[in-house]
Amino acid sequence: MSDTTVKTKTKAVRDVRGFWRVLLAVAAPLPMLFMGLYYLLSPVDGDAPFATTLAAVTADPGRFQLMQWLQVPFFLLIPAMFAAAWAARRTAPRLATAGGLLAVGGISAGFFLLPGVVGPEYLVVHDGLDAATMAKFADAAEKQPTEMIGGLLFILAITFGLLLLGIALWRSRVAPAWMGIALAVGGFTHPFMPGHIAAGAGLIVAAIGFAGASIALLRSSNDAFDLPPLGY
Repeated sequence: MSDTTVKTKTKAVRDVRGFWRVLLAVAAPLPMLFMGLYYLLSPVDGDAPFATTLAAVTADPGRFQLMQWLQVPFFLLIPAMFAAAWAARRTAPRLATAGGLLAVGGISAGFFLLPGVVGPEYLVVHDGLDAATMAKFADAAEKQPTEMIGGLLFILAITFGLLLLGIALWRSRVAPAWMGIALAVGGFTHPFMPGHIAAGAGLIVAAIGFAGASIALLRSSNDAFDLPPLGY
């Protein structure tokens, strides 16, 4: 095979690093932003008793249907965490690695082990299921070991995983320092925020922090983002 043929084939390889870099930048702030809106829209706290939540769903089922859709972009939290770790990996490698492993690992376990976005209270109203039976189901499900483990890993990811990623983003200097602090504070304080309004506001702060990773990725060159593709 001649050198000309090799060069032609090498030139034909498409470089998609810019696509992945921009895609991660766009995805990074979305999950926390939409989940923050979910908490702000919710009329009850996340740990409200079954009967309280059921009464709220009965009074306004349309609101809870919208809240379900607001949770859909939350699946982007895994690539968002990866984006934060990737943006900080070169100048804060150990923090980015530790935060990325804890955050992505915990969230992955939580997504797999925890129930979905449709709550039993909503099913009672929407599908006419027996409220007493569904209350027993919800109580029993919360006591299952797998769900308890998933919840624990999920909380560890949100608190300590995002804390480490926020510190890594702050120390890396690839984005404004205050945005790294926003990510660290927004995630770490979430489980301790009193009420759904404060919890929602905290997640909006975390979304702003994730936007710091977006800024870093958008500022980055393709060569700094990743190695170029190989031609064969």
